Amino acid sequence: MALTPSSDILPPLAATLGDPAGIGPEIIGKAWAVREAQGLSPFFAIGNSRAISTVWRGPIARIGAPDEAAAVFGSALPCLEMECAGDIVPGRPETDGARCALHALEMGIGLVKSGAASALVTGPVGKTQLYGIGFTHPGQTEFIAERCGISRENAVMMLAGPSLRVIPVTVHLPLRDVPDALSIDLIRARALVTARGLCRNFGIEKPRLVVAGLNPHAGESGNLGREEIDIILPAIESLRAEGLDISGPYAPDALFHESMRETYDAALCMYHDQALIPLKTLHFDEGVNMTLGLPIVRTSPDHGTAFGIAGRNIASPGAMIAAIRMAEKAARARLTLNESACG
Repeated sequence: MALTPSSDILPPLAATLGDPAGIGPEIIGKAWAVREAQGLSPFFAIGNSRAISTVWRGPIARIGAPDEAAAVFGSALPCLEMECAGDIVPGRPETDGARCALHALEMGIGLVKSGAASALVTGPVGKTQLYGIGFTHPGQTEFIAERCGISRENAVMMLAGPSLRVIPVTVHLPLRDVPDALSIDLIRARALVTARGLCRNFGIEKPRLVVAGLNPHAGESGNLGREEIDIILPAIESLRAEGLDISGPYAPDALFHESMRETYDAALCMYHDQALIPLKTLHFDEGVNMTLGLPIVRTSPDHGTAFGIAGRNIASPGAMIAAIRMAEKAARARLTLNESACG
C-alpha cells in the first residue's frame, strides 16, 4: 500500500558539485538544461561557479541563499558560491578542489538539516584527494551520517533504478572477508532500516523484501555452504515473526529477471557486486545511490568522478537527473508522512 505524497511546494533541492575537476559540474549543468523536459523541481548547485562555466556554456546565476534559487531557476542555474583557491582543470584533481568539495558537502548538509533545502544530492568526489586533506571516512555516506548524528551501521546504502532497488548488506570488503562479516544481527539491521526507508522515502507502507543467498544455489541445502542455514534464514525468520514481509534466501542468479523483480520492492544482497552488477546492467545511466536511515533525504548519482572524460562534454547527466528526481520524490513523501505508519 502506498501512502499519498503531498503536493505542497518544497524548498529547493541542494546539489553539491563534488570534485570540481570531475564530471559533477558538467552533469549538474546538463541536468538544469533539461529541467523542463524532465519536469525537475528547482535545485541549486553548491560549489565554485567557475568549475561549471569551464565545462558547460549555459547561464549561471550566483545566489546568496537557497530561497533565491526558485526565482532564477527558470532562466539560469542557481549556484551558491564556494570560493576555491587554485586552478580548476577538468580531469586534474587537486587538493584545493577536494577541500572545496568537502566544504560544499558540509554546507549542503547544514542547509537540509535546517530546512532551507528540501534534500541533498551529492556529486561524485575523489576519495584519494579527500584523504589527502585529512578526510577519515570511507565515503560521503559515512560523513553525512556522522554529521546527522547517525551511526554508520544505521546508514544503509540503497542503489535504485526504475525497475530495481538493491541493498548490499556488506559493502566495501574483499570477497574473502564477506562470510565472516555476515551475521544475523547485521542482516536484521539492514532489513529494518530498508523497510522503514522505503516507507519514509517512497510511501510504501508495507514493503516487500527479498534476500539473496551468499553461495551458489543459495547453498544447496548446505552442500555449497552453510551461511544460508546458519545466518541468513534465521535472520529472515525472526523478521517475518515480527511482521516484516520478507522472504528468501533465494539463489542469486534467479533473483533479478523481469518477472521476479515484479514481486518485491527491494532486494538485500550479501556483498557489493552481488547488488551492483544487476543494478548497473539494467540501469547504468540512471542508477541512484540513496542513503536510508538518515533524518534528511540524500541521493547521489551511482557513478564516480570520471576524471578521464571530464571536460570533454560527453558525460551523461542521466544518473544526476534520476538522483534529483528521486530526492524530490522522497522529500515530498516525507512532508505528509505519518511516522507511526513506518514502524
